[in-house]
Amino acid sequence: MLPMKAWTAPLLFTLALDASAAPCPDWPADQAATETAALSAQLATWDDAYHRRGVSLVADELYDQASAKLMHWSACFPSAAPASTKPLASSAGTLTHPVAQTGLHKLADANAVTAWIATRSDLWIQPKVDGVAVTLVYRGGHFQQLISRGDGHSGQDWTSKAQLLPAIPAQLPGARDLILQGELYWRLNRHVQADSGGVGARGRVAGLMARRTLEQSEAAGIGLFVWDWPDGPAEMRERLQQLGALGFTDSLRFSQPLDDLAAAQRWRQHWYRSALPFASDGVVLRQGRRPNAATWRAEPPHWAAAWKYPLSQALAEVRAVDFRVGRSGRITPVLRLLPVQLDDRSIRRVSLGSLQRWQTLDIRPGDQVAIRLAGLTIPQLHSVVWRPVQRPELSAPRAEDYHALSCWRASAACASQFRARLAWLSGKQGLALPGVGAGTWEKLLRAQRLDGLLDWLTLGEEQLRNVPGFGRRSAATLLQRFALARQRPFADGLRALGLPPTAGASLAGNWDALARRSAHDWQRQAGIGPTRAAHLQAFFRHPEVLALRAQLHAANIDGF
Repeated sequence: MLPMKAWTAPLLFTLALDASAAPCPDWPADQAATETAALSAQLATWDDAYHRRGVSLVADELYDQASAKLMHWSACFPSAAPASTKPLASSAGTLTHPVAQTGLHKLADANAVTAWIATRSDLWIQPKVDGVAVTLVYRGGHFQQLISRGDGHSGQDWTSKAQLLPAIPAQLPGARDLILQGELYWRLNRHVQADSGGVGARGRVAGLMARRTLEQSEAAGIGLFVWDWPDGPAEMRERLQQLGALGFTDSLRFSQPLDDLAAAQRWRQHWYRSALPFASDGVVLRQGRRPNAATWRAEPPHWAAAWKYPLSQALAEVRAVDFRVGRSGRITPVLRLLPVQLDDRSIRRVSLGSLQRWQTLDIRPGDQVAIRLAGLTIPQLHSVVWRPVQRPELSAPRAEDYHALSCWRASAACASQFRARLAWLSGKQGLALPGVGAGTWEKLLRAQRLDGLLDWLTLGEEQLRNVPGFGRRSAATLLQRFALARQRPFADGLRALGLPPTAGASLAGNWDALARRSAHDWQRQAGIGPTRAAHLQAFFRHPEVLALRAQLHAANIDGF
């Protein structure tokens, strides 16, 4: 109904309460003033683009969260708080609405819905159509005007474009005057909001209505959902039936009586997961009876409220960027986030996938990013929403310093890759040592019991018992697990060291036999091409790998 960028205090207050769970930024006064002013200016830019030019630069839910963050910062630094803002200031038009566009309060959760329902009767529920709010005026049954929402008091004259829209009847049955309020939406074929999200449908309508001309096919793609008839029949059921008779059938089809929270939850889930002809971003709860239209104001009323669908994106602040180096030397940047809730999950970290992507995005601590869930479980970075004015320098590891044959020993520069090598060695890809994982290796590293990849071969029970976190029983058990490594087949030992993938190649024989293979010999093996052959030769000739082989040979490990 009302675009969310025309935000309301109750919603932002609720979001700000969530934001207040986070500590205030550790900023001096001048930085607080700079950053607060910058965010306020960013919000103003988004407001102007959406309300004046019909361009949505940011998702509504991200806008709301950014607005809540501004409120949080303003509470942290009262002297830096911006003057009261008016998001709709640039959208006021030349035509005055005959009845004010009221907008909607947003109910934060089921408890808020329960409280809202408890004090009201004759309730109804509708999907909250994700479109562009308008006022339609009919005189004597003839269409006269279409007015954009604007600032709720006045809006732009869209009458000439409306005459091209098949969804807006030029003539109604009977010679009557009507004022209708509703939503222009983009027609979609069996759209499931839970699966596809908003798909930019509202922005498409806003952009088309902001243009000078409309093509016939574009006009046909715009539908109309009438969600109120301010001067219509007093009873909701009668209003809906008469709207249906006038040709506005969406109102009748998608309005249901409402008794309690359970019914609200049921319809909210139904419309969220069912195929609809439009995008929707929540449900609207309404009282059947409302005050006289002459008393309406351009502010959220007490007789209607919205309950939005679960967030599809969360705005998160980057606290740090970790660069994790995998066993093969691949560098993966991971963003550490100020925890945010998304679909009942607390998101604290998100991977960027590659060093190149981080370099392209240049994400640093303090940046505000949009996070989504892929497959309902895996957090993914969607975009950078905005950056602070003051950004710290951040140095990343050099890609050329890490590769498949780097970091065979523990050191500060090799901490990540060396740990990855240990995890691979004891994991199912390598020696498959039960109960020996990252935690085990971390305890040994902290106790400085490991310098090289195979130093655990020489550890005795007494040495293990002296490692913090190990007792007599756990030390004995770990020693038994290490003993299992000596019994693993030769091929498992090679893979545990990090042997490049060999596909279907034979690894029969011993170390010396494999080390003698030429590039041509390797290529004669199934699945081995020139590049892989070169990698295999490099592995068997690398000094650190030869040193590991010597350790295994000294320990009488079969094949080495």
